[in-house]
Amino acid sequence: MSIEHRDDTGARFGMWLFLYTEVILFSGLFILYAVSLAKFPVQFAEASHKLNIYFGTVNTLVLLTSSLTIALAITAIQRNQIKRTLLLSAMTIALALVFLINKYFEWSAEIGHGIYPGSEHLAEMGPGVTTFFNLYYFTAGLHGLHVLIGGTLISIVSIMVAKGKVTAERYTLLENSALYWHLVDLVWIFLFPLYYLIL
Repeated sequence: MSIEHRDDTGARFGMWLFLYTEVILFSGLFILYAVSLAKFPVQFAEASHKLNIYFGTVNTLVLLTSSLTIALAITAIQRNQIKRTLLLSAMTIALALVFLINKYFEWSAEIGHGIYPGSEHLAEMGPGVTTFFNLYYFTAGLHGLHVLIGGTLISIVSIMVAKGKVTAERYTLLENSALYWHLVDLVWIFLFPLYYLIL
């Protein structure tokens, strides 16, 4: 008879430490944005107006809704409602895909207008606008990668829920996945006004 070792508290603490490093990563990018904005305030405003606010608004609503569905999934697993947990997790994954598809169409439109790092059209707009879009593509791209990782993580944990490896008594994996997803949502809450609204 084997005795399984579990340390849910340690797993949660480890996740919080990991999330802290992620916060430091994005904080560095926000500081870089602030320094660049102070240097090119007029050019940043000009560049911001070239972004399509409707794409950003839709993605904000999508991520806020997905944060709700994954939070409800945690409540469902705590109540041993497996089907509801799987349904809510699937909805979160679907919303992650909607976010990425919407971002694909947004970037396709911008690239179609010749606005992308390294393009001659962007270089002609001057160093301030170029800096804005270089930061925008890097930060939004890094955030998009986190959306992809978060969606994949929730997919894997959902399979474990379906197989009975994540249950009402041991749901730390799903809880940690939800924490990661909330970080993804939180970062976007900062990105959206910085690039689409406040300038």
